[in-house]
Amino acid sequence: LAPLFALAAKATMLRTVNEGLLATYLGADPAARVLAGTVLRGEPQSVEAVLFYADLRGFTPFADALSGRELFVLLDECFACMVRPVSRHGGEVLKFLGDGLLAVFRIEGHADERRRAEICATALAAASEALDLMDILAAERTGMGKSTPGLDVALHVGTVQYGNVGTDARLDFTVIGPAVNEAARIEALCKELGRDLLVSQAFATAATRSQAHLVSLGRHRLRGVREETELFALA
Repeated sequence: LAPLFALAAKATMLRTVNEGLLATYLGADPAARVLAGTVLRGEPQSVEAVLFYADLRGFTPFADALSGRELFVLLDECFACMVRPVSRHGGEVLKFLGDGLLAVFRIEGHADERRRAEICATALAAASEALDLMDILAAERTGMGKSTPGLDVALHVGTVQYGNVGTDARLDFTVIGPAVNEAARIEALCKELGRDLLVSQAFATAATRSQAHLVSLGRHRLRGVREETELFALA
């Protein structure tokens, strides 16, 4: 019977390895969709979510000054500060964007106001924790005589299209839509407004549990967006 058991064990092990590899490179939900056969272009799914858009501030000088290995070590340390809180609070990292990332906290189905507020609160907690971890990393690196880039985070709520995009030879699970662009534009204003965390008017409206912790920074124009929007930061 040993050869039969070995064959069964090998099949189970290979599936477990494949699931682990896909989840590591694609994320948990895209990995599950790929294994379930969702491998065609098109047919996107409309999803409402809190968008968590993060980017390292002042990273270019580090890329110019550090060796390749040192740069990768720094990036890994910074990404750990961003990813751990997102994962711990139930978010999902969709993409690493050079020296930044895009993550989502899904608002499943027809969530009521209370549930939406809870999801916004967890996203805000993840953003605050990421910034705290970056402060700790900066302090540790300062003790070693090394500098560290800053971190800017934008939170926004919107409906996005989630699915496969690419070519027959190379596909990628991603989210697209105006809300994604708006989140990126909001993050770009962090430096200008002197804040490391900005949230949109849509987020502030949905985050009824967190409104006491937010302060308005007035209305601002986002590049490429026709209407001005009110932005908020932590009080």
